[in-house]
Amino acid sequence: MAMNVIALLGLLALASVVRTASGAGGHDYASALKKTILYFEAQRSGVLPPNQRITWRENSGLFDGKANGVDLVGGYYDAGDNVKFGLPMAFTVTMMSWGILEYGRQMAAVGELRNAMDAVKWGTDYFIKAHPEPEVLYGEVGDGDTDHGCWQRPEDMSTSRQAFRIDPQNPGSDLAGETAAAMAAASLVFRSTYPGYANLLLQHAKELFQFADKYRGKYDASITVARNYYGSFSGYGDELLWAAAWLYEATEEGCYLEYMARNGDALGGTGWFINQFGWDVKYPGVQVLAAKFLLQGRAGAHAATLQRYRQNAEFFVCSCVGKGAVNVPRTPGGMMYHQRWNNLQFVTSASFLLTVYADYATALPGSGGGALRCPAGAARPFEILAFVRSQVNYILGDNPRGTSYMVGYGASFPRQVHHRGASIVSVRTDPSFVSCQEGYSAWYPRQAGNPNVLEGAIVGGPDEYDDFADERNNYEQTEAATYNSAPLLGVLARLAGACGTGLEEYQLHPPEEATANQTSSSRLRQPSSPIEIEQNVTRTWAMRRATYYRYSVTLTNRSRKTVRELHLGVSELRGRLWGLDKARYGYVPPKWLPALRAGKSLRFVYVQHGTPANVRVIGYKLL
Repeated sequence: MAMNVIALLGLLALASVVRTASGAGGHDYASALKKTILYFEAQRSGVLPPNQRITWRENSGLFDGKANGVDLVGGYYDAGDNVKFGLPMAFTVTMMSWGILEYGRQMAAVGELRNAMDAVKWGTDYFIKAHPEPEVLYGEVGDGDTDHGCWQRPEDMSTSRQAFRIDPQNPGSDLAGETAAAMAAASLVFRSTYPGYANLLLQHAKELFQFADKYRGKYDASITVARNYYGSFSGYGDELLWAAAWLYEATEEGCYLEYMARNGDALGGTGWFINQFGWDVKYPGVQVLAAKFLLQGRAGAHAATLQRYRQNAEFFVCSCVGKGAVNVPRTPGGMMYHQRWNNLQFVTSASFLLTVYADYATALPGSGGGALRCPAGAARPFEILAFVRSQVNYILGDNPRGTSYMVGYGASFPRQVHHRGASIVSVRTDPSFVSCQEGYSAWYPRQAGNPNVLEGAIVGGPDEYDDFADERNNYEQTEAATYNSAPLLGVLARLAGACGTGLEEYQLHPPEEATANQTSSSRLRQPSSPIEIEQNVTRTWAMRRATYYRYSVTLTNRSRKTVRELHLGVSELRGRLWGLDKARYGYVPPKWLPALRAGKSLRFVYVQHGTPANVRVIGYKLL
């Protein structure tokens, strides 16, 4: 994956003569890429560099870490507030780095490679400071609760700047693992141009991975102030595997590949079938990287285990493009839809994974021609890429509202972005101090658009009906975040470099859904899953011209090992359910049943009219 960045920088001279690629909607992907990178300059904390292009920002957070006896100046604010949250910041840097590694040539061709690398380095410079000792990592500066009680420009911050850390007594394997992944991926970005810096990043990555693996625990149990903002719902297994995958990519040292193979069951890499990828859950990313190693012939003696990772990666792809046994829902306008609050984060991250997987399947040996055999038919690489373009075009304005959800792109875009710095007059225009309450009384409720344009930001986006309210207090839809934009760097570069070839038009039809027949019983066992699912109708009755059914579902562990952290998906549920607890990712067994031993079963029931719900395994760990 490492590239000759020196050669790529030489391509910058061609930028003025390169024809930018446009989709069927006439989108200028190169322009969108430039704006996306500009957004990260608006999110900078610390002493801004002389070449800062977002001129309405000034220096901020200049005493971060001082109270803790450490220099934590720098890094990125995560979204529309003034807190530096380590977990999403690290994911942001990992995804920016991955985009450069895959599509750096295309970035160079439109004159944006150096800016993209600067964006990565702004994050990694901060991570070096935040990791002052091998087993110490600072994971947050500022307090979300206090910060959300204020509406201030970052240059005026009067809220707490306390720093919070993890260490052997207060572990955080997810935070340390993601930061290790970020630094390992970034080391490849700088390998050719700054080898000394790359070596430094790699050393930090190795130390952080060892720390994360040796002292295991969820970071939000140690940095409790993060729990309400960036809680670790998926646990730390995915980040440990994610870090190992990136360290293997960066070093080619077999111990990291062996770690992935040996811990695939125990940490969930082979057990999670999920169609969501983001700052919390990394399993699909791990699975795509593992598939790449397999396709490249780098699996060695671990090919069988990596094939199981690859099956899960293909579940993700099939589900996203609408050809899976279970598909990501779509809005009437065709956007992938997971949740109302900041849905576009999942659209951009999925679009990146789909893009790289399609390219891997096309270019790499061992891909069998590139087409994925999905439950609802083959998904060919050009179809996958065309679907990606449809999602990007939706974001850029090809949607029922005709609104671009990238700020500053197109004629119609959000003007009241939920963002403290953008919504208050620039300190360069008016240096008068704006207090917490003055910001809330004078600036937050203004009906006018923001005085500063948050160029390139991807806001949370529309709801399941393609509706969107451009209002500053509508933070679920109008707040932007760094992890929304980071995956889009690579996707936009790929589209900008396509020159209109190899990408057929994708018609935004609803995904094909598997039909369910009403039967008295059914039995299902997903490939490679140890859980057998049996549904039975135990009672029927008629009420108000409808027939209702009571379904009893039995889950049986058919393996010889213990299943822990079982997550179930229950779609097409139209009635009440008893015997499971709702979780961030689907449903989980009740707390009194933390594990399902070999041969043991768990039962739950639900009542609804019509066809049965679709019950499937989302994820598990096998010990």
